[in-house]
This record gives sequence, C-alpha cells and structure tokens, in this order.
Amino acid sequence: MPRERDPLIVGRVIGDVVDAFNRSLSLTVTYNTREVTNGSELRPSQVVHQPRVDIGGNDLRTFYTLVMVDPDAPSPSDPNLREYLHWLVTDIPATTGAAFGQEVVCYESPRPAVGIHRFVFVLFQQLSRQTVYAPGWRQNFNTRDFAELYNLGLPVAAIYFNCQRESGSGGRRR
Repeated sequence: MPRERDPLIVGRVIGDVVDAFNRSLSLTVTYNTREVTNGSELRPSQVVHQPRVDIGGNDLRTFYTLVMVDPDAPSPSDPNLREYLHWLVTDIPATTGAAFGQEVVCYESPRPAVGIHRFVFVLFQQLSRQTVYAPGWRQNFNTRDFAELYNLGLPVAAIYFNCQRESGSGGRRR
C-alpha cells in the first residue's frame, strides 16, 4: 500500500503515537462481533467490555506486548494528557490472543467527553518473557518511551478506531 494512503499515516497514528514501521504480523481486534478496522467509528456503548484480540505468528515461544492508548486525551484540540493508557498486556504467545497474556494494566473502556478520539492498539514483539511494571498513572503514557524502556523496538502491528461521546455526531475530518 502506498505510504500516503496508509490509514495509520492518514489517521496520524504514525507520528503521534509511533514511528513508521513495517507491519509483520496480523492483529485482529473485535468488540462483540464487530471487527475493528483502521478509522472505523465505534460508540462508547460498543466498547464497554474489553475486546477480543488475536495475533498471528507461528511460534508459541515468541511473545508480544499489546498497548492501547488514546492520543487525544482529554480533547483532540488540547491533548495535554497524551497518551492516556487504556490497556497493557504482556507475554502474549504468538498465535493466541490477549486473554493468554499477562494483564499489567486492566482495560478501561473509552469514554471521550469532547471531540472525536483515536484509540490505538499497538503490538510489539518481545525479545523474551520479561517483567513489566505498571506505570504509576495512565495519563501522559508514552508508547515510544515504553518501547525503549523495555527494549521492544518498533511495532509489528497497529490498528485504531475513532470514538466520540454517545450523543456526538459526524466523523473525523480527513
């Protein structure tokens, strides 16, 4: 796919959350029966419960870390809490899903109050199983710094959806 049409670039996930990377693994995120696609619109009522997350790969001895953040907190026009950490799961074996990993920070459902927020799932390959410590707070989490601290390198997959308060209308401007 040409880089200028990559939805992670168009949606400013690459830039705001992660650096450019080559996707090398499948990542599927499903809320109830709705599979998340890049840029899809979901309402808070659709994302109350933690999603099913499935990852690809072919070797159960390879482990992954999943990070879910909101880079638009508390509002897209003033994201001074960027990034807000919604979920952190480590030691996910390849070919399985987040349910088989170690939940370091429990899932917090998106509840944007102002504007349209992007909710980003980023998947990293770990060098090995490792102890990861929960950050002291969820606000001002930094995915790049986290990846550097735990020697995770660039992501292997990422996907995002847009969400606004239940009564909001319209979509993200492109």
